[in-house]
Amino acid sequence: MKKALKHLGRQYLKLWRSSRWAKCWIIGVSIFAVCMGIMYGIARWYITSTDDKPYVMGASFIPAYAESLGLEPQQTMDALINDVGVRHFRLVSYWDQLEPQKGQYDFSLLDWQMQKAEASHSKVTLSLGLRQPRWPECHMPAWAATEPQSEWQPQLEQYITQIVNRYKGSSALDSYQLENEFFLKGFGLCANFDRSRLISEYDLVKKLDNKHPLIISRSNNALGTPVGKPTPDAFGISIYKRVWDAKLTHRYVEYPFPAWYYGFVAGVQKMTTGKDMIIHELQAEAWPPQGKSITDISLEEQNKSFNAQRFKDRIQFGKATGMHEIYFWGAEYWYYRVVHEHDNSLWDVAKQTFQNR
Repeated sequence: MKKALKHLGRQYLKLWRSSRWAKCWIIGVSIFAVCMGIMYGIARWYITSTDDKPYVMGASFIPAYAESLGLEPQQTMDALINDVGVRHFRLVSYWDQLEPQKGQYDFSLLDWQMQKAEASHSKVTLSLGLRQPRWPECHMPAWAATEPQSEWQPQLEQYITQIVNRYKGSSALDSYQLENEFFLKGFGLCANFDRSRLISEYDLVKKLDNKHPLIISRSNNALGTPVGKPTPDAFGISIYKRVWDAKLTHRYVEYPFPAWYYGFVAGVQKMTTGKDMIIHELQAEAWPPQGKSITDISLEEQNKSFNAQRFKDRIQFGKATGMHEIYFWGAEYWYYRVVHEHDNSLWDVAKQTFQNR
């Protein structure tokens, strides 16, 4: 071993003396190695620090998405509760659905979801604001779309006020999520990324209800740590592993980031802000090729991006990040596979995961 190390050292010394470019290469490699070592060390510290925390497993649920898959939304949520055993839900409050006409609210859609959560003793993290999960991300009603921000922002805040006041007393409410991935410009039909609006909404929610934690989420695979206001009670992160690359390769690609990378991201955030991080979206559904929906492609094609084995691997990946609160993305899709594809493979993995956690 000593001989091997001496030999390696001599080779590096020889390379160092050979040329200026060789010196630059050695310096670059050394800096990279040191950075990777620091990142990994922070990740291991964070992962170890959370070892004694219990796991919280949940799922996003969106009635509109269930309908797009040809499912009955209430039946789908019932199946997730009664058969799979989901007891933590991430629900949405789309502005265009619940205030279809200016000043005219219809909360019936969200009411039955909250009632089902209450009846099953489930907990809910409730999404608020203009930008909420699922395409087109920004769910602005048609009547507000032609107005300037100076007019629609007060109306949005009035709508948020209605939502918070209606559900803050619910036994199911556990937390709020404000403006999903607010600063992500590369996805969704969103045009407003005004930080002052985010701060104003944050202050409003805290004024209306300071008893429930408020979460702000960051985008998938983003480097860095959040800076500036607002500083929420916790941060959420989205993790997608296998997607369709429509820009370059036109095929399925796997993000190369290991689980410890996300442990590093959570660790840096914990060190710099003192705030915890949860996985608000862990991809657990197929990603169809560009321009197609899941209902357009065969089961064989769906399995190219997500199947039962990938589901099991994804669960282990999520746990390996060190984050112990994990919400799966695509629970409606699991039920679609049962009802329309006559395939229980994902459903069975979900049942095993939620009932044996």
